Parts: sequence; structure tokens; C-alpha cells
Amino acid sequence: MTASTRELAGRTALVTGAGQGIGEAVVRALAACGARVVAADRNADGVQALADGHAEGRVLARELDVTVAPAVEALVDDVERTVGPLDILVNVAGVMRPAPVVDLTDADWAETFAVNTDGVFHTSRAVARRMSERRSGCIVTVGSNAAGVPRSSMAAYAASKAAATMFTKCLGLELARSQVRCNVVSPGSTDTAMQRQLWSDDAEASARRVIDGDPEAYRVGIPLGRIAAPADIADAVVFLVSDRARHITMHDLYVDGGATLRA
Repeated sequence: MTASTRELAGRTALVTGAGQGIGEAVVRALAACGARVVAADRNADGVQALADGHAEGRVLARELDVTVAPAVEALVDDVERTVGPLDILVNVAGVMRPAPVVDLTDADWAETFAVNTDGVFHTSRAVARRMSERRSGCIVTVGSNAAGVPRSSMAAYAASKAAATMFTKCLGLELARSQVRCNVVSPGSTDTAMQRQLWSDDAEASARRVIDGDPEAYRVGIPLGRIAAPADIADAVVFLVSDRARHITMHDLYVDGGATLRA
């Protein structure tokens, strides 16, 4: 982390999907920069362990299912009353149900959109109402480079992320006059549990295939020659919620080592 450890001092953040992977890394990065962070996830044990690893009060654990709109409204209301006005929202909660379209079940399609798209809508709407009244705040949605480039066996995931990306940009347009900035960070292959579910038992060989590319799947490799660490994505989020990005909104920042050739 190259940002100042006090860069976000005095600010309160809500991070969804904070129980592991990119969400956990975002919580750690925001807290390291001085923010007070509410870490929310369906995995209550995961966010509690994350909170326990920080100084008291720096990270607060909350159980949340972003697919349930009333639960989201209740949590945001509680946080605003008991912790403080939210300055930052980071939408990270996401699921992947990989399968060819002809084999994709209705349940997998519905669950993917319920979390990846509806969840972003629920949390962003609840927080945006309050931020717009205060004329201040930042919302970042963690999307995916798959939202802009077709991927085999990832139609539901890619479509849900594309929807969440455009939703966030439209929200940014609506909130611009209220000085609320809304941006997207789109990771490529990142070393998380979600990424590893796509791999075979041989993790090293699987990682090498991702880096080198797969012509049979029409997939380009990663020009930088490495898979991202969750901290790489978290650093991009920190930049976009900081004052260094005060004139950036409705932007989609790809953090994928060049994998999409920015197609």
C-alpha cells in the first residue's frame, strides 16, 4: 500500500462480500488508510475474524445477504445511526456459476444475478439516498473484465457484471450534481477462491494456462505475466475513493494485467 495511512481518516466505509478474497483485501486496505470499515458478508464468521484482526472499532463485522433488499436497508440505517454517515460504499459481493449456456440452470442464472446485479442495486440505492442528501460520497462496484469480453462458460457471470457496470455508470450520472462519484474496478484473473474453482487439481499448471492464454477457449493470456493478487484490486479501489480521484466518475478501471487488450 503506497497511500498515506491517514488518507481516509475520519471516513466510514461499507464493504460487501468482505468475508474473503477481494472484499477482505479492500477492507484491509481501507482500514490501513485510516477509514472505519463495516465489513458485511453472508459469511458471518469470516467478517468477524477479519474484524478481530484489527484494532477495536477499526473494522466492524455485520452479517448481510445483499439479495434481500429490506435487510440491506436495515443494515445501512443501523450503520448510519450507530457508526456514522457512510462516505464510501464498495460493492464486492459476487458469485460465479460457470457452465455452458445449454447446461446453465435457472437457479444458477437467478442466483448469479441476485447477488452480482440485484445486490449492487440494493446497496447502492440505500447508500445513494443518503449520500446525495449530504452531497458527498463515493461508490465503487467491483465488476469484471468479463463484462466487456465474451468468455466461454461464463455467460451468466459476464452478463451480471455487465449489468452492474452499466448500472453504476448510470447512477454516477444521476448523482454527479450531488458530488457523489460512482466508479467501477474491473479485475481480470485474481488469485481468489472464485478463480481457483475454475482450476484443475494442479494449481500451478492451471495458473500457467491462465497466464499463457487458451486458444481453444478464445482466451488471450495476461501480457504482464502474472495473476493479480487481491491487494492489486484493493489498491485501485482505494485510489478511486480517495481525493486523488476527485474528478473521476463513471469510469471503469480495468485491473487485469492487459488481459483484455482493453477491447
